[in-house]
Amino acid sequence: MRINIMRHLLSFLFCTLLLPSQAIAQDRTPQFGLAMHGAPKYSAADQYLEYINPDAPKGGSIKMTAIGTFDTINPYSIKGKAAQGLNLTYDRLMRRVWDEAFTMYPLIAESYEMPEDRSSITFNINPAARFHDGTPITADDVLFSFETLKTSGRPNMRRVYKLVTTAEKQGNNSVHFAFGDGYNRETALILALMPVLSKSYWQDKEFDSTTLDDIPMNGPYKIKDIDVGRSITYERVKDYWAKDLLPHIGHYNADEITYEYFRDDGVAFEAFASGDQDIRRESDIGKWSKSYNLPAIASGDIIKEALPHHRPEATRGFIFNTRRAPFDDIKTRKALSLMLDRHTMNSLFFNNEKRFITSYFPNSEFEAIKFETPPEQGEKNIRDDMRTAATLLKEAGWSVENGVQIKNGKPLSFEILLQTPEDEKLALNFKQSLKRLGIDMSIRVTDSADFLRRIRSYDYDMVLHFWQSSLSPGTEQLLYWGCEAAKQEGRFNYAGICTPEIDALAAAVANTDTRDELVSTMQKLDAELLKGNYMIPLFYIGKDYVAYNKKMKHPEQTPLYGTVLEAWWINNNQSKNNIE
Repeated sequence: MRINIMRHLLSFLFCTLLLPSQAIAQDRTPQFGLAMHGAPKYSAADQYLEYINPDAPKGGSIKMTAIGTFDTINPYSIKGKAAQGLNLTYDRLMRRVWDEAFTMYPLIAESYEMPEDRSSITFNINPAARFHDGTPITADDVLFSFETLKTSGRPNMRRVYKLVTTAEKQGNNSVHFAFGDGYNRETALILALMPVLSKSYWQDKEFDSTTLDDIPMNGPYKIKDIDVGRSITYERVKDYWAKDLLPHIGHYNADEITYEYFRDDGVAFEAFASGDQDIRRESDIGKWSKSYNLPAIASGDIIKEALPHHRPEATRGFIFNTRRAPFDDIKTRKALSLMLDRHTMNSLFFNNEKRFITSYFPNSEFEAIKFETPPEQGEKNIRDDMRTAATLLKEAGWSVENGVQIKNGKPLSFEILLQTPEDEKLALNFKQSLKRLGIDMSIRVTDSADFLRRIRSYDYDMVLHFWQSSLSPGTEQLLYWGCEAAKQEGRFNYAGICTPEIDALAAAVANTDTRDELVSTMQKLDAELLKGNYMIPLFYIGKDYVAYNKKMKHPEQTPLYGTVLEAWWINNNQSKNNIE
């Protein structure tokens, strides 16, 4: 009996000791794709993504527009205004694709290893990975990039990277990251998006500064020419080491891409209309409806397309800064919200082609309530809204004296901050409506540099701006709506939102285990945001409006996130399956 008991005990101890090593072995199995929820769509056996043309030819040049100016080619420092298109020059550990909500595939890291609880991740560096100067990308470069971006990178990088408790080199060329308190399911994916910097170049230089020096980069393009503040040209790296990897096949087809800068969008449109630019993505439906009757479109030299997509649209509106009076009072905010006549705006400016934003996550399954489009707003409804708004203002302590809303001896007046002259027509329409209630709104249009400075420091009463979410929202929701972000400059909590309910829901988003749980959490978050009246929502489109030179072609299939310009090509009659 004792012998049998001893045998069972030894067997139990043997199995107990064996389990951790089996778990570790399982955790150390190299993996290919990394999905936020569920399994990746593609495997290592797949040759190309479904939404690209694998036979797209290489060659040709593309000119595009940018607005404002630039003074740096370091896109990861908070200093200065980075040039457009620098994403073309930097590779990341892994790359996401656009027909899945949030899934990463190998790039600089040829594989990864991760336990089931996602408490750590190990990236195995591709031995073929190279900087443009031919030097190999190593684990040392990855560790240096991590430490540099954790201390001197953009705020969203710093916040996530500080969740790492251990960062160390393993084996010949692998890097292991272990996460501490506060990590979530998304942390490993955000880390996989890390750009890799050259340690040998940056280690004796100040990273947190503007620069136009010749930085060693590692993406599919390198900088060919810079005219500071006016234009930047990229040329395709012909011997690019990653050109045959799954996320890159069929992408980056033009030999040259130039971004030409203009002082405002009106001048940029004229450049496109004259044939000086090759492609234009239009966000102004009024312009799309009325200004694109160009001879080049009639002749077929320019093609005009509306390409539907299924991503959340930008949440654009007149955003209250609740850090300041009078917008720290919700009844005042509600009153002003009632005075915006979106129906008239849609008719006057957008040919009734835009949709009303009724959610902080428009055009998505994250909307708390599915609204029907309201009927045309007539004079009776406007008067009803005015009466309701007047009642709310009275309840908030305002009274009318000589036609002006007064509280504590001060008039109800404020300034709205705008970035472009095109937005001024919306603000002027709103200003006229507010005037009927005795409210004075002044309008300030600034240049891009001053606008950026003021929104980073939350220096405004009201701003016409936006938030952008994805099909896989995560930690950025805390940057948009969280209490910490409301108090720290350089974040994106433009409204100054800070409530325990919203804080908890925003934090929970990145910890959801399934897609269904994510959708439910986001809908609850949306409902709480709507209750707060933090902005006066405007419009969204639900389509990508694109006009382009007939020499350009695009794949037939549009992925979830919409058109992917990196997958377009120049028609030189050598490709197969061209989409005419």
